[in-house]
Amino acid sequence: MAAVLTAVCFDAEDPARQEAFWAAMLAGADPGFAVRFRPARVPKTGPNVAHFDLTSSSLDDQRATVDRALSLGARHLDIGQGPDADHVVLADPEGNEFDVIAPGNRFLAGCGFVGALCCDGTREVGYFWSRALGWPLVWDQDEETAIQSPSGGPKITWGGPPLNPNNGRFHFELTASETEIAHLLSLGATEPGGVLGGPARVLADPDGTVISIARRP
Repeated sequence: MAAVLTAVCFDAEDPARQEAFWAAMLAGADPGFAVRFRPARVPKTGPNVAHFDLTSSSLDDQRATVDRALSLGARHLDIGQGPDADHVVLADPEGNEFDVIAPGNRFLAGCGFVGALCCDGTREVGYFWSRALGWPLVWDQDEETAIQSPSGGPKITWGGPPLNPNNGRFHFELTASETEIAHLLSLGATEPGGVLGGPARVLADPDGTVISIARRP
């Protein structure tokens, strides 16, 4: 068996508020993994290494998603996307970036409301995660990679270089056996030590993004 992705986790100054915002935004959606928030250890500096792309079935649907997000405490965010961009860039109540994608996006077709978790990362880390989770590569071009669970759901993408600095406020959570942990290490994961605290085994992927692992038999 391969390791199982159980959650993606973001640091938060107010985890309860963030959980309430995203629970409302993702109500009825099932990305196949949990979205969790934990008390921040370091302040947010610069963009996160991962953000969500939310899909739309129509322009009215896109506007409704944006309006719902704004009513819950989000705000518009200018990252240089320009006036002609057909996606809407927003920040959640703590400034975490996310996009509301226009209808007709073929890359995200069939992925569900949470179309993708878009990560800053190298081509090599896309290969690592494909092998670690047993999810096939569904995109591998111009140093950009994407994987998707065989059962469908969101894609996880890595945009290739240049990479922004990792602010340490995002990590993956997995369940894995000792054999599977050894497999992760053989693929290029490293063991930086128990930086998250608690009983979880802590590794880092080849780009340095933390992986918290709950052991299973």
